[in-house]
Amino acid sequence: MTTLRPINPTSDAEINLVAQRMRLTLIEVEGEAVGTALYPLDWLRERVRWHLDPARARAQVCLAIDPAGDIVGHMIVRVEADDDGGRFGLFSTTYVRPESRQNGVASALLLHGEQWMCALGLPSAATWTSARRS
Repeated sequence: MTTLRPINPTSDAEINLVAQRMRLTLIEVEGEAVGTALYPLDWLRERVRWHLDPARARAQVCLAIDPAGDIVGHMIVRVEADDDGGRFGLFSTTYVRPESRQNGVASALLLHGEQWMCALGLPSAATWTSARRS
C-alpha cells in the first residue's frame, strides 16, 4: 500500500530526489538530448523550493512512499491564473519510478492533487504536455 505525504521542505535529500526525477520526466518526454539540456539540476532544485515557498506559489509537493519507506513517486500541483485573471489548478509534474508503475501510484497522486484543488475551490485543472511524437 502506497502512502502519500508532503515533501519535507527542510530535506535537501528529498528536494534533490524530486529535482532528479523531474529531469527523468523531461528525458522520458523530450528524449535524452533535449530533456537533459532543458534545465540544469540546480534550476530544478530551486523550482522545487519555489513551489514550497508560500510567498511565491500556492502549491503542494506530494511524495508517494511504498511499504518499505522508499519514495516511489511525486507530484507537484499549484494554482495558476488564466489570461482573464481566473484561477485553475495545474498538475505541474507527476513522476513514478518505472519499477513502481502500474500499481496505482500515479492514480493515488492525481486523486490527491484533484482533492487539493477542489478544497481550494478551483473550477478546473490542467497539465502541460509535449508536442514531441515518439
